[in-house]
Amino acid sequence: MNNNLFYPSQLNTVKLSIHVMKTTILLAALFLMGCADKTPQAAAPAPPALPVASITTGSETTFQDYPASIEGTVNVEIRPQVSGTLEKVYIDEGAFVNSGQPIFKINEQPYRAALNNALASQHSAEASLINAQLEVERLTPLVQNKVISEFQLKSAKATAQVAKANIEQAKANVATASINLGYTLIKAPVSGYIGRLLKKQGSLVTATDAEALTNLSDVHDVHVYFALGEKDFVNFKDQYPGQTLNEKIKQLPAVKLILADNTEYARSGKIDVIDGQFDKTTGAITVRAKFPNPDGLLRSGNTGKIRLSLQHNNALVVPQVATIEVQDKVFVFALADSNKVKKQAITIIGKAGNNYLVKDGIKAGDQIVLSGLDRLQEGVVIAPQKATDKVVAITKK
Repeated sequence: MNNNLFYPSQLNTVKLSIHVMKTTILLAALFLMGCADKTPQAAAPAPPALPVASITTGSETTFQDYPASIEGTVNVEIRPQVSGTLEKVYIDEGAFVNSGQPIFKINEQPYRAALNNALASQHSAEASLINAQLEVERLTPLVQNKVISEFQLKSAKATAQVAKANIEQAKANVATASINLGYTLIKAPVSGYIGRLLKKQGSLVTATDAEALTNLSDVHDVHVYFALGEKDFVNFKDQYPGQTLNEKIKQLPAVKLILADNTEYARSGKIDVIDGQFDKTTGAITVRAKFPNPDGLLRSGNTGKIRLSLQHNNALVVPQVATIEVQDKVFVFALADSNKVKKQAITIIGKAGNNYLVKDGIKAGDQIVLSGLDRLQEGVVIAPQKATDKVVAITKK
């Protein structure tokens, strides 16, 4: 008999045992799953509470500084017009002189001798004219009485005309010699301050010298020159009313001068001239402002900065602390749907105090996050809190 065979009763017993085992395993698995479901789960972190505020518009004045150079309204190079030895120097460096005041004296002796020689030539020409006129008077009746021919009288009259011409030439030579003699005394052409004296007493000077004797600056008023780039120039002139550039210049507000030590010059200036064309090399146009200088505090050659004011109407105002800068771009975190934040690039057109003035990238009414920007990422959900320090509208000045 084969021992591997079961009787029917035995086979039923085996099947029952297998069924009991499967049931037991299933119950154990369900028990374990029930225990796992009862394990406590970690709670999701609450969204960060960050202050937000609405963007508003307002009007504000911003200031832009431009490097500038200062010159007197009149800057004169004092040069000799005749050659000779510098005999006297009447002034010192830095001195103030009045118009017409003597400042240099060149040795005049050669020029006085030339004047005397010219005068002598003039007197000789005048004597020659007298002789020629006498000859004409002597020959006139002889011709009338037909004692001599008319040709001789005409020749005498021509000689008299030559004598007159010689007198005119002699007078011109006298005038030239007198002018050259006058050039030996050099006077101040305008009132102002003397610069460095490049030639000293006893020096030989000529009209063709490369260097001037000195410079003379009239600084009762000064001209301050600065340059505007093409974009700055367009923005600048668009700020003010007027159809033509001259009309706009009349509407320009006063400008300030910042000195080399960063102090502000006490008096305001006025832009009075804008150059006729842009410099092809620098791409800038030169602008001139005129400043009063009654105390003589400013001198030619000074440097400084011109501070221009620009009016921005209906500009969007954003606190600087609410921005971040990444790769030369400025961003804010704007509040989007479902309290998610969106990183938004903005265009800055100016700075007023602790605020940026924004051209585009956001609009009035948008809400932005004011702090905690270093912890934010695109799309993060926050719990917006009404800021204590709001972005408020700036009233027009």
